[in-house]
Amino acid sequence: MLGAIVGDIVGSVYEFHNLTTKEFELFTPRNFFTDDSVLTVATAHALLTDRDFSRAYRALVRLYPTRSYGVMFLRWALTDNAGPYRSFGNGAAMRVSPVAYVSDSLEETLRLARSSAEVTHDHPEGIRGAQAIALAIYLARKGTTLKTLREIVQGAFGYNLKNSVDEIRKVNRYDETCQVTVPVALACVLESTSFEDALRNAVSVGGDTDTIAAIAGSIAETVHGIPEDIVQSALEYLDPDLKKTIGAFKDTFMTGQNG
Repeated sequence: MLGAIVGDIVGSVYEFHNLTTKEFELFTPRNFFTDDSVLTVATAHALLTDRDFSRAYRALVRLYPTRSYGVMFLRWALTDNAGPYRSFGNGAAMRVSPVAYVSDSLEETLRLARSSAEVTHDHPEGIRGAQAIALAIYLARKGTTLKTLREIVQGAFGYNLKNSVDEIRKVNRYDETCQVTVPVALACVLESTSFEDALRNAVSVGGDTDTIAAIAGSIAETVHGIPEDIVQSALEYLDPDLKKTIGAFKDTFMTGQNG
């Protein structure tokens, strides 16, 4: 799950100042964590406790209410007992990564991904985006090659994963939907040679960079692993409570796992 948080922090300063190059500083004094990190940690918290995703999302949003949430999501989070609102935004995919480390089977991965998404993002595209990313991480955990991962995810969810990063960079625009963001983030990993390279791909294609990089980072963590210096640099941006949950999740679910 750290991959999503690292990607979020790295991409945070380029969301409204898009780049078209892979040459940039990963961490600067201007970087910060956004809703992508908060909600990824909230997913982890739910899995550590009662698996009540609604409760976990609302609790952390209320602790961190100014982290660039979508308007509809923030309204939901601040309204007790509000139901899902048919969203197909990319928030469902950016917060899902922890479920792939808890699941012992493909079926459980897809079920938990749906559960984490549908409390808010109950549109089929929102659920599809969350399930596709969770599946990709689960497959990578099991040692699936990138070539096979591409084939399985493309076949299961119908995303076009044939475009190169260079091709995407020419046409990508700011878009917060799962159906646009998810295949872009996947392409950034499928063409990567390392965790850092996946993040550089993600930032360089522009658009919603913090979320594209968060989603790409969540998969690249399991595919490539994360260098310890990058982990430590990212953790410097987080509050102690967020780091405590990350540590508890790692100790509980990730000991001995790749990533």
